[in-house]
Amino acid sequence: MNLEEIRNTIAGEMVFSPDVGKTMRKWREIFEVKQKELSEYMGISPSIISDYETGRRQNPGIKFVRRYIEALLDIDAQRGGPVLKRIMDIDKTEYYEKYNFSMGITIKEFVDLIEGEVVVGTEEQLNQKIYGYTILDSLKVILEMPLEEFPLLYGGIVERALVFLGVSTGRSPLVVIRIAPIKPKVVVLMNLKKVDSLAIKIAEREKIPIVTTDISVSELKKRLNI
Repeated sequence: MNLEEIRNTIAGEMVFSPDVGKTMRKWREIFEVKQKELSEYMGISPSIISDYETGRRQNPGIKFVRRYIEALLDIDAQRGGPVLKRIMDIDKTEYYEKYNFSMGITIKEFVDLIEGEVVVGTEEQLNQKIYGYTILDSLKVILEMPLEEFPLLYGGIVERALVFLGVSTGRSPLVVIRIAPIKPKVVVLMNLKKVDSLAIKIAEREKIPIVTTDISVSELKKRLNI
């Protein structure tokens, strides 16, 4: 994960969070920056930051969010970048692995590369471009990963595929996507012969193509090394 991806990840999580202030505070604490230090760097009163983080003020605009994020990144850089270096090493976690393409490809091209079968998806949807994919351990994501961490799966790039491993029917992944704040452009269910009818209905309602494939994960990574 590079600096731009980190910036986009943080911004995306804040913008799509149901509680922007709480998410702002979370990232400030991750960067171990005090309200006073941050306010001094931004040239504003500490009470303004406190009011946003606690919800006493209306949600901040995009310009303020950008200033807030840039200040956190700059302060960390002045300290030698300890938090940034740590974040740059978390592309692979116990829950998921993220990969970005060097160029965008259509979902149709993506399906061909992985020898996929389209279960749900219109011609228009399949002609949309994606710029990466995330491989997920279905059970860990569904049972353990907090919903508010869902935006991290995208790394700031919403136009991507979510590839689910260990699925039995496909229902649970689609239910999670149904209530998640950000939606993928396409869902891949690995080694699944028959997709649950409710999963299909959710995909149709959310306008998200579902694709199945029988190739191995290692082969999928090899073919998508683009």
